[in-house]
Amino acid sequence: MRFVYNSFAGRFSDSPRAIHAALLRSGGDHEHVWLADPVHAATFPPDVATVELGSPESIAALEACDVLIANTHTEVEWEKPAGTLYYQTWHGTPLKRIHWDVLWAPEGRLERLQRDVDRWDVLVSPNAASTPYLRQAFRFDGEVAEIGYPRNDVLLAPDAAEIRARVRRELGIPDGERVVLYAPTWRDDVVFSGDDGKIDLELDVRRLVEEAGGHVLLRLHYMLTGRLNAVEHPAVHDVSMHPDISELYLAADVLVTDYSSAMFDFAVTGKPLLFFTYDLAAYRDSLRGFYFDFAPIAPGPLLETTPDLIAALNDLDGVVERSADRYAAFRERFCHLEDGHATDRVIERVLTTPARRP
Repeated sequence: MRFVYNSFAGRFSDSPRAIHAALLRSGGDHEHVWLADPVHAATFPPDVATVELGSPESIAALEACDVLIANTHTEVEWEKPAGTLYYQTWHGTPLKRIHWDVLWAPEGRLERLQRDVDRWDVLVSPNAASTPYLRQAFRFDGEVAEIGYPRNDVLLAPDAAEIRARVRRELGIPDGERVVLYAPTWRDDVVFSGDDGKIDLELDVRRLVEEAGGHVLLRLHYMLTGRLNAVEHPAVHDVSMHPDISELYLAADVLVTDYSSAMFDFAVTGKPLLFFTYDLAAYRDSLRGFYFDFAPIAPGPLLETTPDLIAALNDLDGVVERSADRYAAFRERFCHLEDGHATDRVIERVLTTPARRP
């Protein structure tokens, strides 16, 4: 079979990467080609075949493949053959509204993306709570497979501790140092403003390091990669170009996020979660909207200022204790399918599911 992979518009990452690796381990007479963004070309292993996303070669690869595995929209105009299977793993449990459910989108954007959705054959859902939202948001009437996310299998893998040690070593972080991963989501008004210039974080990262200690990993959303104004400090690391955030989850001791789906994946690890929600009301009520009331179920405190976040980090044991019941309920609701074997379930379906016919 001929497989084509697309992850975050040209990265070597996420659930497609996990599926690709498992297929290679299992053998079989398969061909594998990745759609690659030249900016991220160096993160692809030298033995992985790639074609530039959007090039004539990428269109040819798509139109000749048996299976396309993606984790986001494949924004390439191609004619999907009747026998091709398009497996959409998507990239997160939705707290914030997506696709047709958003409060606002640039004119024509959703209609353009819907052309890709109409090619999907199977949509992966990470949990039962997400299924109705995903189906509704994408107006998708095909098969929704509730099987968990392949990208999260590594969080429970036997070599998770080795991956953690390797990533920390590569970043130059000494043993015993606490690592905070800051991974905020994107803001529609920033991405669609027409200004592609550099941006500053609302979080005072320098002060955070100086008053809470340890190291901070900065991970911008893939739609903002390369736009961060550098924070010059030896304990601050911009890891936005790191190919796979799952490895960063393992390297970190605590995640700071806002409304990002990173929270649902990181909860698989059982490690602490803190939420820097400086624009909660505006984001929830005007900019994007939520599918459910976040504050009552959040598995950690919602913090509005840098000093609030510093205080929480300096009392992390207390935060963990006070959040324990909500954290447990959160994991039961959103992580119930994360058992380390989602990739196996996806591959079984990929190899046995017929493509939808137009």
